[in-house]
Amino acid sequence: MIKGLMITPPVIGRIAIGKLVERNGKRLPEKDDEFTITTQLQSRGQWILHPLDEALRLAADKAQSGIKEGSQPPAPDGDEDNRNAANTAQAIQTGTTARPVRTGKRSLKEKMGVSACTATESNADQAVEPSSVSSLASSSAPARRKLRSIPVRVLFNDPDLNLRANYTLFDRTTARPVCVGDGESCKRVSSKGLESMSCPGPDVCAFGKDGCKPYGRLNLLIGDSDELGSFVFRTTGFNSIRTLAARLQYFAAVSGGHLASMPLELKLRGKSTTQSHRSAIYYADLIVRSGISLNTAIAQAKKITAQRQAAGFDQMALDEAARLGYANGSFEDTPDEAVDIVEEFYPEETKPPAATATEAATPTGLHRASNGNGTHSPYSQRP
Repeated sequence: MIKGLMITPPVIGRIAIGKLVERNGKRLPEKDDEFTITTQLQSRGQWILHPLDEALRLAADKAQSGIKEGSQPPAPDGDEDNRNAANTAQAIQTGTTARPVRTGKRSLKEKMGVSACTATESNADQAVEPSSVSSLASSSAPARRKLRSIPVRVLFNDPDLNLRANYTLFDRTTARPVCVGDGESCKRVSSKGLESMSCPGPDVCAFGKDGCKPYGRLNLLIGDSDELGSFVFRTTGFNSIRTLAARLQYFAAVSGGHLASMPLELKLRGKSTTQSHRSAIYYADLIVRSGISLNTAIAQAKKITAQRQAAGFDQMALDEAARLGYANGSFEDTPDEAVDIVEEFYPEETKPPAATATEAATPTGLHRASNGNGTHSPYSQRP
């Protein structure tokens, strides 16, 4: 084994919450409200979608569909006009004659044979512009379902082998890691080479104040086509890292150490905070797979573990091999990967706009004290 080369789980794809967009001549990360599963190939600056991405969206469509294909639910009172409009649009596209929906009560004209279909047929016989047909077709096309949950498993029973999270500082010029720490100790590249130092964290570290932040990598199994090939989810968000770390520790504990056999689901959650100006921010979470209780999931995990042991699968040896592979090198990300990581997760900080004339005229750190009679004195220095 080559010394200094960290051996990491084989990666066959990526899981992302967002993408890179071109803006003012720069490629900047843009957050999203859904997962995207991609390959490791790029085309025209964008990652190519993995076949599993579309397969999971179709599976979600079928799972959410509560009406059998070809059936039509009864229209409630007042919805006949909407149903007639839909039938008209379908008739225009197919070239057939539109028929209105028959309601429970018929008017006198309908009983006499003078129905509204006469006017509909005359309208259908008129020439229709191609643009109107295309607009009707596009409006009736179903929207692409957002992928907000993915059935997954993990590779290892040890939670720390599945999720590696560190404070990381990259050199934006070379896209190489400069300092990697855990809040207690760190490995830092200096003029003397690679040194081990204490790590106080990015909040109080003078060396890492200009770009050091938490950086996590979670390896997950999707499907069963490659039982040792994983999809990597990278994040620099505190919410995702903290939630994922807690879930992995908890599931490992309640399952009696059978974490690798647990049927799990990567789920996208959202919340609003004061720091986000009450707008929604999204983070990743791990839960028991939908439709399965925690007790059932634990029973399934123990059953799968017994089946693997009967087949000769040694989970403890797999965990130990991964542990040795991580310890074989100093930094996990290779130089070619680091370029994309820096571009996506460590973008250049944009400077805030200059203060307006009103803001500049207001003294900083001053306040207007109340006189107790409903009036205020001039600005004075805050004590």
